[in-house]
Amino acid sequence: MAWVMLFVAGILEVVWAYTMKLSEGLTRPGPLVITFVAMTMSIGLLALAMKSLPLGTAYTVWTGIGAVGAFLVGIVVLGEAVTVMRVTAAVLIVSGLVLMKLSSPA
Repeated sequence: MAWVMLFVAGILEVVWAYTMKLSEGLTRPGPLVITFVAMTMSIGLLALAMKSLPLGTAYTVWTGIGAVGAFLVGIVVLGEAVTVMRVTAAVLIVSGLVLMKLSSPA
């Protein structure tokens, strides 16, 4: 169950990163509220997952899901550039996440 909570926490990190972008410097109330709700839920689920997962694993996976997810949202939704170097960086992050999962005793 900890891994499910951690995955959802990572997805919520993507949500708050995206809605923070939509808030235009925290000036638009709708996206701003979603940002803070998603942040709170994301950190709460991360904290619950850390009850049984090692700190290094949980935090690395959480930030990795957020980083790769935000990268994908940026490309798919916001039309950001797709370059070989950016895609290679995302692949390396995902590789690191897989290794963290495989190395975790929980």
